[in-house]
Amino acid sequence: MAEIRAEMVANVWKVLVAEGDTVEDGDTLLILESMKMEIPVLTEDDGVVATLQVAEGDVIQEGDLIAVIE
Repeated sequence: MAEIRAEMVANVWKVLVAEGDTVEDGDTLLILESMKMEIPVLTEDDGVVATLQVAEGDVIQEGDLIAVIE
């Protein structure tokens, strides 16, 4: 099980996966927007998206849980 956490304060611009989706190492889960820059959030593990804690338009803080990959 791997937890994906926010590395900075940002807006969730686009969510590219849903709970139950299969992902592989390097897949983009979502795209954050901060200071007019788009920042992709990648998974470092193969697995299934067990939980997705964010939605498009959410504002996340550093350390917030984004998703869990099982």
